[in-house]
Amino acid sequence: MKFKIDRFIIAIILTIIFAYFFPQWGIKDSSFPISTLSSIGFFLIFFFYGLKLSPQQIKSGLYNWKLHVLVQLSTFLLFPLIILMFYPFVQNAEQHSFWLALLFMAALPSTVSSSVVMVSVAKGNVPAAIFNASISGIIGILITPLWVGLFLEKSGTDFDYGSIYINLIVGIIVPVILGVLLQRFGHALALKYSKQLTLFDKSVILLVIYKSFAESFYNNIFSSIKLLDFLMLFVIVIAIFFTIFYIVGYIATRLKFSTEDKITAQFCGTKKSLVHGTIFYKILFKNTAASSVILLPLMIFHASQIFIISIIASKLAKREDIIVK
Repeated sequence: MKFKIDRFIIAIILTIIFAYFFPQWGIKDSSFPISTLSSIGFFLIFFFYGLKLSPQQIKSGLYNWKLHVLVQLSTFLLFPLIILMFYPFVQNAEQHSFWLALLFMAALPSTVSSSVVMVSVAKGNVPAAIFNASISGIIGILITPLWVGLFLEKSGTDFDYGSIYINLIVGIIVPVILGVLLQRFGHALALKYSKQLTLFDKSVILLVIYKSFAESFYNNIFSSIKLLDFLMLFVIVIAIFFTIFYIVGYIATRLKFSTEDKITAQFCGTKKSLVHGTIFYKILFKNTAASSVILLPLMIFHASQIFIISIIASKLAKREDIIVK
């Protein structure tokens, strides 16, 4: 069986390498308006998402409430609680930065595109995947800042919930609502050019990744990160993924979910959105001393879960009537 490396993962790696050699365009004092471009880009991402959103599928998905509760509890409660278990072992500022980065990753909503695509490949419950991935982004606007704010406030950092929620509403909810309101004019076009819009989404994410890493390389932030620390972070992220995957699978089995619903629960309940992660990073950490270390676990997780879930989805697609164990 051949496994292709996701081209977006390659693009992320190349972007980081480019930021290392050419950081000058991404720093704060740069004349290149990268912050403005990324802000406009994120607004358009969620506007187009609103154009593509199907109210009928959201409405029909409300009936499978056990599946939805499991996915959302996994996304916003189980993930962070597992990270919280390790908080007592944090002993210094460096460890706290890594731990906070893991908590940030754990508190993020699920991603829409890869969740739906992978569930479809694995022949799971696609409408339920669309519902959960869509509603997850809305819930995340409320929940993610609460989780992160608890520990940024303890570190003495200024964390203004009012300002943060206003920025998130303006940056996410407003463009989504605007897109929904204009669906009669642009829904068909948004669906027709869905692949091009996905490419646009990824381009905006790469822009933010470039900026955050360029600033970190310019200020020598990563000089203190040892290879052993990076490898340990990689192992932790992979362990978190499999822990959540099998816990959700066990609960789904106990609740007597169908094979299709169990696939959806495991696939959607283990995803974390890189799109939301990058925009939340810009808003939640803009007044802090946090660096691109915050994004490291998320990018490792994003790359890993795409690879792992792709393998699992390919195997499930060939099943006759089996359940993931």
